[in-house]
Amino acid sequence: MKNVFSCVSAAAFAVALVAPAVADNRTVKGEVIDLACSISKGDDGKGEAHAACAMACARRGNQMAILTSDAVYLVEGDYAANSNAKLLDFVARHVEAKGDVVARDGKMTINVASMAIAK
Repeated sequence: MKNVFSCVSAAAFAVALVAPAVADNRTVKGEVIDLACSISKGDDGKGEAHAACAMACARRGNQMAILTSDAVYLVEGDYAANSNAKLLDFVARHVEAKGDVVARDGKMTINVASMAIAK
């Protein structure tokens, strides 16, 4: 009986490791940033003063993210496709993004379904 329990536990653990993360559809509010600049420049890598640099990075296809008061959400999906084409109108602006949020490898991602300038 002990061996059966061990095998079942090991199988459940293996499935948990390879199973995809569950998406949580929600709204994320924050500033659209260039991830690399935000990490390397800290406060100087966001906001209006950094908008031109962030736009250049977005056009090159750099990884963009939404910086909230408590997390960073990497932007994935249609808004990140084609060198961030759908995201360009929102770079360095505060937005409300709706989409599927997934925690994966210690990072939060959002597959944006819609985005609007925050009110």
